[in-house]
Amino acid sequence: MSTTRQASARRRTAPRGPAAGRGWWIVPTLLLVAGVAMGLAGVLVVAAARPGVAPVRTVVVTMRHTHFEPAVIRVDAGTTLRFVVRNADPIDHELILGDAATHARHRVGREAHHDGTVPGEVSVPSGGTVVTSYRFDRPGQVAYICHLPGHEAYGMVGEVEVR
Repeated sequence: MSTTRQASARRRTAPRGPAAGRGWWIVPTLLLVAGVAMGLAGVLVVAAARPGVAPVRTVVVTMRHTHFEPAVIRVDAGTTLRFVVRNADPIDHELILGDAATHARHRVGREAHHDGTVPGEVSVPSGGTVVTSYRFDRPGQVAYICHLPGHEAYGMVGEVEVR
C-alpha cells in the first residue's frame, strides 16, 4: 500500500466533527466513582472496628433494715453502673464499691464521710438519696459494703457479678 493510501485510510477511521470529543469523560468518571466507593468502604471498616461507647446502666439500690436491695447485681464487663442509692433506714449508711484492698482499707479507715468524689464511695444520710457511678472493666465479683461500725457484720453487703 502506498504512503498516500495509508494516510487516507487513517483519516477515514479517525472520528471527525462534533463526535470526535465524545466519551473522553467516561474513564475519569469511573475512576472517580471507584475512588469514592473505596473511600466510603474504608470509613465503614474503620467505624466498625472502633469500640463503641461503653454502656451506662442505672440501678436503684435501697438500704432497708441494714441490708442492700438488691443484694446481687449482674453486668457485662465494660459497663458503667450509675447507682441511685436510697436510704430507707432511720440511721446513716454508706456504700463502698471496690476490690478486697479497697474494703480492707475502709474497715480500718477513719473517713467519716464520703462525698462521692471517689467513684463508688458515698455516704447516705437517713432518708436521703445519693448518686454515684462505677465502671466494671473485668469479669469477676465486686463487693459493695457499708463499713459503718457493725453494719457489714450485720449483713450490709452486696455483690456485683461482672460477666
